[in-house]
Amino acid sequence: MEPTNQMQTKWKGKAHAVLTGPKPEQVWPLLEDFCSLNKWFPSLTTCMLIEGVNGKPGCVRYCAGFKTPVNRNDEKHLNWTKQKLLSLDKEKLSFSYSIIDGNVGFKSYVSVVKVVPREGGCEIEWCYEVEPVEGWTLADLDFFIGSGLEVMARRMEEAVQSGQDVVDQIEIS
Repeated sequence: MEPTNQMQTKWKGKAHAVLTGPKPEQVWPLLEDFCSLNKWFPSLTTCMLIEGVNGKPGCVRYCAGFKTPVNRNDEKHLNWTKQKLLSLDKEKLSFSYSIIDGNVGFKSYVSVVKVVPREGGCEIEWCYEVEPVEGWTLADLDFFIGSGLEVMARRMEEAVQSGQDVVDQIEIS
């Protein structure tokens, strides 16, 4: 019996979140730090470099501890992925990455994240493409990324407004 996923086209989606106040150049350093996702993404407890140099295409981060819409109330299940940075463009304020391993069922997942200027602030766009995921619906994925991005945007807004990004940059140096 052939898996039905082979016959389906890839799922594609786009989420965006508006940040009021922060300028793109204030938000970009927070996203550019590829291994700081745990500071921003809800319920992600671990994000660490496991290969290469942080921020350089080819580097790989390990992310774990996040909850997904398909976990429901399973508190014992630990989700994890390994994500490879494919590109990073400081001028266009964008990066792309793929999920290369994990236990959430994502195959051929590729994502592009960018910061776009807006009147009175900026917007983060997160475009994604993945083969259909067993046990998920596209609505599950859209909710997971969209709601996660909204929380990220609020946390980044607060960090920029409180000057936290400056403190973190000093600690990294």
